[in-house]
Amino acid sequence: MSGVLAINTAPEITGWLRSSGLEIVLLVVGAMLFGRFAAFIRDRVTTKIDAGFHSSDALVRTEAAKHRHALAQVITWVVLTIVYVLVGMEVLRRLGFAVTGLVAPAAVLGAALGFGAQRIVQDILAGFFLITERQYGFGDVVQISVTGSADPAEGTVEDVTLRITTLRNSDGEVITVPNGQIVKVTNLSKDWARAAIDVPVSAQADITRINEILHEVCTKAYQDRRLQPLLLDEPSVMGVEDLSLDEMNIRMVARTLPGKQFEVGRELRVRVAAALRKEGISETT
Repeated sequence: MSGVLAINTAPEITGWLRSSGLEIVLLVVGAMLFGRFAAFIRDRVTTKIDAGFHSSDALVRTEAAKHRHALAQVITWVVLTIVYVLVGMEVLRRLGFAVTGLVAPAAVLGAALGFGAQRIVQDILAGFFLITERQYGFGDVVQISVTGSADPAEGTVEDVTLRITTLRNSDGEVITVPNGQIVKVTNLSKDWARAAIDVPVSAQADITRINEILHEVCTKAYQDRRLQPLLLDEPSVMGVEDLSLDEMNIRMVARTLPGKQFEVGRELRVRVAAALRKEGISETT
């Protein structure tokens, strides 16, 4: 009897493998190939965006380029999610599950998950507005205040999806921030940046002479072929920013390309220190 049963079921299994089984394999393989193709297209688009902006550093990008970069990543993520869900439903249908019969349980499950997945929905909605409002994009240097954390997350934006933002800080550490927990965003590389340098000197120093020296430093810095591409205009001396009985702070400011304020600030401090030392004027500490 068992031999007859095995003979009867063998053709059925073979027939199922040739029909539904083969379709399942093709669906899964097709979904995997589509995922690779979508990732390939995304990489080509982002590479083209990067190549369209000629600079010595990938961090310096136009705002439109940064937005298109983030948008390409988000669209790819959404499309792949939809495709995988549809393929999963088709696989279940070919395995014999009645997809229409799952509507009622899915509604109950969706209601249950709605209470437990409020944070996920909040993350996705927040991510949608982050992208559409162009608050930041790939390559921006940002400081993000996160709910429940005293210290802000700071670093370069490496990835933006509807749910999370991924940063890499100056130590090379990767920071993942759920979009729904973002309270405040400080974009340090939006359109342009500013390097502010406070020069502390003795309160008895000749303020007129020091201003002349700092103006010379600003002029020579803007004429420098290596530094000028990072500057939007010639640095300026704002004047005395702080004054006490023992010392005063004179502030210099320079408008720079996005993300270049730190490099320009370090270079200007070196030039200021050398110029003051050459004139026999020491900075206070």
